[in-house]
Amino acid sequence: MKIKALYPVGLLAVTAGVATPLVTQSAFSQQKGKDVEITLVSYAVTRSAYEKIIPKFAAKWEKEKGQKVTFKQSYGGSGSQTRAVIDGLEADVVQLALESDVDRIQKAGLINPGWQKEAPNNGIVTKSVVALVTRPGNPKKIKDWRDLGRDDVKTITANPKTSGVARWNFIGLWGSVTQTGGSEAKAREFTTKVYNNVPVLPKDAREASDTFYKQNQGDVLLNYENEVLLAKSKGETEPFIVPPVNISIDAPVAVVDKVANKRGTQEVATAFVKYLYTPEAQEEFAKAGFRPVNATVASKYASKFPKVPKLYTISAFGGWDKVQDKFFKDGGIFDQVFKAK
Repeated sequence: MKIKALYPVGLLAVTAGVATPLVTQSAFSQQKGKDVEITLVSYAVTRSAYEKIIPKFAAKWEKEKGQKVTFKQSYGGSGSQTRAVIDGLEADVVQLALESDVDRIQKAGLINPGWQKEAPNNGIVTKSVVALVTRPGNPKKIKDWRDLGRDDVKTITANPKTSGVARWNFIGLWGSVTQTGGSEAKAREFTTKVYNNVPVLPKDAREASDTFYKQNQGDVLLNYENEVLLAKSKGETEPFIVPPVNISIDAPVAVVDKVANKRGTQEVATAFVKYLYTPEAQEEFAKAGFRPVNATVASKYASKFPKVPKLYTISAFGGWDKVQDKFFKDGGIFDQVFKAK
């Protein structure tokens, strides 16, 4: 079973280090006869989990169906990936950081309405929370969200215009005020203080991690808990805090119906999406630092994930459509806050 990786823009396939143009649509239906090839487009930090999940699914599919399945994969910032799919990157399956990103692809006519009901758990396949990573010994004595508003604390976070994690981070900062009784005016004041001390906005979660770990910028990194746990499993020793007031980061998956129907891959793409909810796949997500949505697996790995006493969801802000319009559209609250610096 071969796995091919695409560049984030989705224009080239890379096999054994050699870049070749993606095959045309007609070639997909003819090139391998009985074999099938599908494209997964996802956000950056899921790659480590899919490296384990895809071979297991491929082996299971071949055993049960007698058909070999190969995967092309593309990873990048969720916003960038969404735009790439809308602009022509032909994905059979997408897993993105935000429900609103999948909705944008639906509104572009590529995914059927009601996609949430086509998979278990309303289409949410993994969960996470925001973690605050500090330097060794936590020299700035950072304990919670409020410490990020101090003048002596420089924060690293990704760019909400291109990154799903950055939007979750912003809502985490905002909600740390409004979900504990503070007013929106206080939330605006706090987030402005934080972004006054953001020196750079990397494009996605992985680049934010590199900026903090490899370029040694910042006093604290805002990132997915799963990305922090993955870094820890690879030897990073920086301590981290999971704030007790936090946002549940719910990541959706969906079949891109228009593409899958055109390619004749709907059956295998749908089966792959459903496979992601099985205990076997959910364990791989858990090992990669994601909070499982399968209750049995979540119980098995409970000790790995700190409890969050006050965990709220995006519904506390009216859902992603309202959040996007209020906070992240051009001229929205994020632009106002960031320009305020």
